[in-house]
Amino acid sequence: MRTMKLGVSPLEVPVVAVGCMRINSLDKPEAERFIRTALEEGANFFDHADIYGGGACEERFADAIGMNDDIREKIILQSKCGIRKGMFDFSKEHILASVDGILKRLRTDYLDILLLHRPDALVEPEEVAEAFDALESSGKVRYFGVSNQNPMQIELLKKFVKQPIVANQLQLSITNATMISNGINVNMLNESAVNRDGSVLDYCRLHDITIQPWSPFQYGFFEGVFLGNEKFPELNRTIDEIAAKYEVSNTTIALAWILVIVSSSGVKLRRA
Repeated sequence: MRTMKLGVSPLEVPVVAVGCMRINSLDKPEAERFIRTALEEGANFFDHADIYGGGACEERFADAIGMNDDIREKIILQSKCGIRKGMFDFSKEHILASVDGILKRLRTDYLDILLLHRPDALVEPEEVAEAFDALESSGKVRYFGVSNQNPMQIELLKKFVKQPIVANQLQLSITNATMISNGINVNMLNESAVNRDGSVLDYCRLHDITIQPWSPFQYGFFEGVFLGNEKFPELNRTIDEIAAKYEVSNTTIALAWILVIVSSSGVKLRRA
């Protein structure tokens, strides 16, 4: 498994991370097999969130991997917090309580990375800064990042937060690539020229923030997978032709498309 630096941190991570959003749908033997296969392939970076399965995904993961001190030192754990009961809460109190819950469910003393889960548009960045300081000084979190945030939202955080923002988890796939297509269509009078994210790709590259694509096989917002989907006949025909040429699966080609971006721009793939 090829590795890369995570943002400006010294942390070396696989270019493919393992998303655990749906792991609670697996029974324990299935979850054990899933994790074991990932580790055998060198994919030891696991991505969680406190809302995945209402916390059940983190519990299932810890149980399936048989979490102990020896195992913990061989894996990289990332989780996210900030979404609760249909709202966003980046308050110091909520962040600290959320991390304590995450650590308890994952049966570990620390997270390698904590991401703020989506933007809290009315965030009090001073509270985030206090929470990050407390988590860092206690050793509960080593590195910090965000998800689905635009450049100005990150800039607002950076005014108060002293820790570097090492990652921004964003939707990116063959069918969800506006951060790339609007750069190709600059100064054009078409829909693809509309800049909806504040040039987040360029911003993250400028500031050495690793982009972590989420759900890279999904289209829209969880409408389903695009591979083998009749809604995308031309795309699938092209992917299948390339897959046949190289005697690999269509999934491999979809992954390769993002991994090319990894090589050129510091993007890191998250698999879910």
